[in-house]
Amino acid sequence: MSIFDAIILGLVQALTEFLPVSSSAHLRVVGELLMPGREPGAAFTAIIQLGTETAVLLYFGRDILRIISHWFQALRGKIPHSDPDARMGWLVIVGSIPIGVLGLAFEKQIDHSLRNLYITATMLIVFGIFLAVADRVGKQERTLDELTWKHGIIYGFAQALALIPGVSRSGGTITAGLLMGYTREAAARYAFLLAVPAVFASGLYKAAKEIPQLLTCEGQQAAIAAGHPSLFAILVATLISFVVGYAVIVWFMKLISHNSYMPFVIYRIAAGLLLLLLLVTGVLDPLAGGAK
Repeated sequence: MSIFDAIILGLVQALTEFLPVSSSAHLRVVGELLMPGREPGAAFTAIIQLGTETAVLLYFGRDILRIISHWFQALRGKIPHSDPDARMGWLVIVGSIPIGVLGLAFEKQIDHSLRNLYITATMLIVFGIFLAVADRVGKQERTLDELTWKHGIIYGFAQALALIPGVSRSGGTITAGLLMGYTREAAARYAFLLAVPAVFASGLYKAAKEIPQLLTCEGQQAAIAAGHPSLFAILVATLISFVVGYAVIVWFMKLISHNSYMPFVIYRIAAGLLLLLLLVTGVLDPLAGGAK
């Protein structure tokens, strides 16, 4: 992977992570188009997501610090457990369990068989339709103060669907939120907060497995020879995803306050159909690392 490839993939990650269009699907496809015969891989995708999630920490910093502070205070009995921020802390923890358990249980499938591009294209279209329905029929009355334990768990399983490229982490959780009656802004806000522990856990887990090998000369040379991203390429992509990702969050939160998700629905369906066309015509091979 060249530095140019790393910059492009960092931009793709930043521009798609927070939108309901599936960043993993875009990285998978763009990676193969940039590097015929191979693709970035699930580990690269998980690690550079640390950049965009750091942007989330910066944007929602005050909220996150307040939630953590009140959660600990409630544990120590200094404030009631019914405190909204302390309760939100528990809801984020409970909502993060499904993706953690399923991510570890199906790690091999997530890294390999589920990255089949026919699956990605199908998920782009199907969950685009789900988002359209949710945006149309959702009552959009509830705020996060009304978030229940039942809804928190449903949000968690919706987020876990994003383990399949093409679903979209934000898309899955936002769709679930809209169907449960939450406003567009509330659904997006909770989707971002819920993603923080899951993405950091996944990214750090993959980094702990991959980066030690890249710190050795032999590991670095082997990665470069195989066309895999070098440590420097990973760092460049992660930095790009952080800087641009922050700007995307600011724009997206303003956008959804006054607009529907229909432009993203149209984009998802069009992208899925285009991907199917590229697969059928042989431009892309559906198996990971097999672009033509």
